[in-house]
Amino acid sequence: MIRNVCNTDATAIANIYNEYVTGTTVSFELEPVTVEEMSKRIIEISASFPYFVCEDKGNVVGFCYAHRWKERKAYENTLETTVYISRSHHGHGVGRQLMERLIDACRTKGCHALIACITGDNEPSINFHERLGFTKVSHFKQVGRKFGRWLDVVDYELLLTDGQMR
Repeated sequence: MIRNVCNTDATAIANIYNEYVTGTTVSFELEPVTVEEMSKRIIEISASFPYFVCEDKGNVVGFCYAHRWKERKAYENTLETTVYISRSHHGHGVGRQLMERLIDACRTKGCHALIACITGDNEPSINFHERLGFTKVSHFKQVGRKFGRWLDVVDYELLLTDGQMR
């Protein structure tokens, strides 16, 4: 079941996210995020942007949200997307359900473009976003360092409107 995030989801979201922080290069954070910090992030993001969780048997198994891509006013119709799924639920369609809901919510909100910022060697995420219609628009070489490795970042974009000013 997909629903809007609640602040009470902070522990589950932190647990899912920290799997990626401590064990992968998917997130560029180097230290696990506390439940308190995650709660603060949830409150700040969900106050202005779509933020969803997926539950399975009452447990949060994935989350996604959109947030400002850049701070300048001219970028206000472009948002960056984030999606994380518990490893136990990979391959079950959770990510697709979450992202389709997020894309619809962003379109309804009047968003023009979505950006997904992905670690360059994260082929599963790249393939996932391409299946959703995102296209590669940039490739930054060696811009992050984690686990003693330099990491590339690629940006993928999905245009939600025809570009006409309304």
